[in-house]
Amino acid sequence: MSNTKEASTLHTQAASTHEEAAKHHRKAAECHDQNKPNDAKVSSKSAMDCCNKAQKHSATACECSAK
Repeated sequence: MSNTKEASTLHTQAASTHEEAAKHHRKAAECHDQNKPNDAKVSSKSAMDCCNKAQKHSATACECSAK
């Protein structure tokens, strides 16, 4: 795979994982608004897991672009 194609793929993957994290953050906020702290806790945990994955994908994508 060419560096350009690889970088594009990696940045797309990073964006997708960041978008997934954002959905979980929004869900946690909605649960808080609805006074559902247990559901908010579950969504928050999912958001954190996605954020960690997204950060790794971002780092890999940016490293590839820097080559």
